[in-house]
Amino acid sequence: MAETIHSPVADVRKTFDIKSGDTVRVWQKIQEKGKTRLQAFEGLVIAVKHGKESGATFTVRKISLGVGVEKIYPIYSPMIDSIETLKRSKVRRAKLYHIRDKAAKEIRRQMRNTVSLPDNAEVVEAAVAPEVAVEA
Repeated sequence: MAETIHSPVADVRKTFDIKSGDTVRVWQKIQEKGKTRLQAFEGLVIAVKHGKESGATFTVRKISLGVGVEKIYPIYSPMIDSIETLKRSKVRRAKLYHIRDKAAKEIRRQMRNTVSLPDNAEVVEAAVAPEVAVEA
């Protein structure tokens, strides 16, 4: 389904259909030391605000190393090189802010299953005996 918009022209972005629940990859131009490179940010669109007008934005959320990261992109920003729609999900809400709480709840559940050691406890590794070859 990978629908891609790859043009800085505003008319093309007006026709681009981006909705909450889409998984998108946004290619952003980043300037470093006089050079421009492209960097991808792939995640779930949790909000689209202000429709297709000049101040329209969309919010993309992803989990990076166990931490939730959100970026808000203006649709008509010249720093966006291209936007790829990777997957479209059917959602029942226009704003998916409840995904933040769901992720936090899942992390708390995972931490509940881990065993915490007391501060004064020492971790001792078990010594492994070398294997002995038995001749028959």
